[in-house]
Amino acid sequence: MKLHFEPDLDFQLAAVEAVCDLFRGQEICRTEFTVTRPRVPHGPVQRELGSGPAYNELKTNKKILDGLGIGNRLTLLDDEILKNLNEVQLRNGLPPSPALASGDFTVEMETGTGKTYVYLRTIFELNKRYGFTKFIIVVPSVAIKEGVDKSIQIMKDHFRSLYANTTFDSFLYDSSKLEQVRNFATSAQIQIMVVTVGAINKKDVNNIYSDSERTGGEKPIDLIRATRPILIVDEPQSVDGGLGGKGKEALGAMNPLCTLRYSATHADKHHMVYRLDAVDAYERKLVKQIEVASAAIEGGHNKPYVKLLSVSNKRGVITAKVELDVQKKSGVGRKEVTVQDGDDLEQTTERGVYQNCRVGEIRVEKGNEFLELRVPGGQHFLRLGESFGDVDPLALKRQMIRRTIKEHLDKEKRLRPQGIKVLSLFFIDVVEKYRMYDTDGQPAKGEYARIFEEEYRRLADHPDYRTLFQEVDLAASAEEVHDGYFSIDKKKVGSQTVKVFRDTRGDTKADDDTYNLIMRDKEKLLSLETPLKFIFSHSALREGWDNPNVFQVCALREMGTERERRQTIGRGLRLCVNQNGERLRGFDINTLTAIATERYELFAENLQKEIEQDTGIRFGIVELHQFAAIPEMGDGCRRRNRSDGR
Repeated sequence: MKLHFEPDLDFQLAAVEAVCDLFRGQEICRTEFTVTRPRVPHGPVQRELGSGPAYNELKTNKKILDGLGIGNRLTLLDDEILKNLNEVQLRNGLPPSPALASGDFTVEMETGTGKTYVYLRTIFELNKRYGFTKFIIVVPSVAIKEGVDKSIQIMKDHFRSLYANTTFDSFLYDSSKLEQVRNFATSAQIQIMVVTVGAINKKDVNNIYSDSERTGGEKPIDLIRATRPILIVDEPQSVDGGLGGKGKEALGAMNPLCTLRYSATHADKHHMVYRLDAVDAYERKLVKQIEVASAAIEGGHNKPYVKLLSVSNKRGVITAKVELDVQKKSGVGRKEVTVQDGDDLEQTTERGVYQNCRVGEIRVEKGNEFLELRVPGGQHFLRLGESFGDVDPLALKRQMIRRTIKEHLDKEKRLRPQGIKVLSLFFIDVVEKYRMYDTDGQPAKGEYARIFEEEYRRLADHPDYRTLFQEVDLAASAEEVHDGYFSIDKKKVGSQTVKVFRDTRGDTKADDDTYNLIMRDKEKLLSLETPLKFIFSHSALREGWDNPNVFQVCALREMGTERERRQTIGRGLRLCVNQNGERLRGFDINTLTAIATERYELFAENLQKEIEQDTGIRFGIVELHQFAAIPEMGDGCRRRNRSDGR
């Protein structure tokens, strides 16, 4: 399969134009600077190289290493850029900036609408119009770095066809290959460097800030500064590290001509030049619509429920924070309540099912925290996170896994004849619940993997789905259709060295094995010939991993942290593709099912709140500046309307 890219999508072209028009009036020019001639190493460096081929090659080629640096050059004044900026903002219905406070410009695009395509195409358009050649894409993690590199490779032919076979070099920054930085500075053609923020934000350990023979004796950062690169920041809310964070400081150290910031969830909006928010994307059917399959327990409040969340000792007052089923105006619902020794839970909740339920001893000793719950017939000691009277959590997870498989098979029956591969994504709470190793170092299935295979075989044998499994060995099929993507580590178990799957932040070298597989084989994963259809992850598949054919997202863990709900469902928002790599449109095909532990109403309410917090959208309110993009009728048109009495 080869993915196809559409060159004439109006919303993507508008985002490209918004950035390019900032430099209207800029002449095509470039700056030149001298790159220091490298000295032939001697002393400790020569002793390190020895007198062999490496030293002789460097000595022979020192003139070749000498060269002329080529960089971007801006001739516009701040007032001219501000004028362009305001025109772009009003054209796109955005509030105009009163002053040019910085060289940072913001593009907001909802997940799944082609943000990476837009900024890569912007590179070629800026080069075509103004001759800019030096671009650095800064990303927060290995995941996004691999995703950007994959995008560049699969879009290469597309951009060459659009821009008259314009040549360009792209590379992933590697501190062991600093000669690439020198080539970045001296090459006359488009240069695209992709770097994680972790590689540039620690001056005391990063080679980019130290003299290097590989760059001709200069500091790599000095060569980068001299080029006045245009910085493209992918997911800046994760790169900056706050307003005065080390990430933002490292960006400024590169002496950028300007900084273009792309995300769906900006924390700091700077100068906004284009905005395609979640509501716009949905209304224009640029992403999948979302439906919720709730796994909440209905009518399960007919017995006392208590969950211990935390304990505290403040100024000698010992308390515990618990979750209870409390009577509310809208009905019974769960609520966090602070209690003390002796509290009567019937009075606290105003519910008769808690009759004779009292709080006993609360212990706050670190590592030995508990709450004594006194109920008719005895007492129970709850540790942190433990509950009394709750539904078996594993039984609930089983129902969620079963529901996900059922939704998957229902869509597969309908979409497979159209050449569409259906994928499902599970987010789990603990890696060991999916995959573990026994004491002998042998891999073993965790409880989620076992439950999945049991439910998959059960549903596959159902009469509704037999057409999908004709002449299929269900025992083998159940094992082949699911897999987990976690970072790989090597660990000694007895006399053996085994691979242990663990989760990491996604920004370390240990993550490379995982991301190389899932980023670079996207087309293979979309093929009907590949049996893998169900993917389990912890936190590895967040920003930076999107597959257009994810139709189910099941959260086997809480989605309570900031932006986590949008990040979770964002993995499946892209419009799907068929076996020819062609994008398909319409909500009749593109519906993403979220399987969550919340009721539908609560899930939708929380999602709407998070969209409002992340984007600044106020549902039901039209801002004054949004009228700027509405054309005004001419006088003649108004007169005709008046003569008609309208």
